[in-house]
Amino acid sequence: MDEPKHRIRAQHTATTVTVYQAYRPEIGLPAAREGRFPSAWQRDRMTWIKPSFLWMMYRCGWATKEGQETVLAVEISRAGFEWALRNAALSHNERGVHTDQASWKRELKRAPARVQWDPERDLHLQPLPYRSLQLGLTGEASARYADEWTVGVTDVTPLAHQVHALVRSGDMAAAAELLPQEQPYSTEQGTLARLLA
Repeated sequence: MDEPKHRIRAQHTATTVTVYQAYRPEIGLPAAREGRFPSAWQRDRMTWIKPSFLWMMYRCGWATKEGQETVLAVEISRAGFEWALRNAALSHNERGVHTDQASWKRELKRAPARVQWDPERDLHLQPLPYRSLQLGLTGEASARYADEWTVGVTDVTPLAHQVHALVRSGDMAAAAELLPQEQPYSTEQGTLARLLA
């Protein structure tokens, strides 16, 4: 089946969406243990959430990059995810979407969330011809993410290491079997139309 250039693929239920983040252990381990972000987690900073497990692996180097040694699967409410998408702006100026640079900058400044589309990755972390969503949260969106939307937090670092070991050994079928089952995610009518670039 051909993939469209832009599509949200995520592990999701009728009420939740799973996104991934990587942190240093001092943040990630307490978050997984308590099921919520610790006080050391800064709500006033931009935080990026990624529905794609393999894109997260690309970003954190299979949980080996400094400061990204703990990978979290964060289950958030679908209502919160939809709110972020509805209130998001594109992270870059796109001809045909924005009338000019100034209008894009105004939209970006007001928006509590931003959308970026990056090439999806395969098990070798090589780019694929279609893109995956990254969703940046700041201000109100960041606080809601931590305090309202988060349903559960799981440390999936062992899974990252296990899949990576299988890839290194050449057992791609076994590695693929362990991947989270990410399915196309349908948003509310028209939500993504202004966020495609």
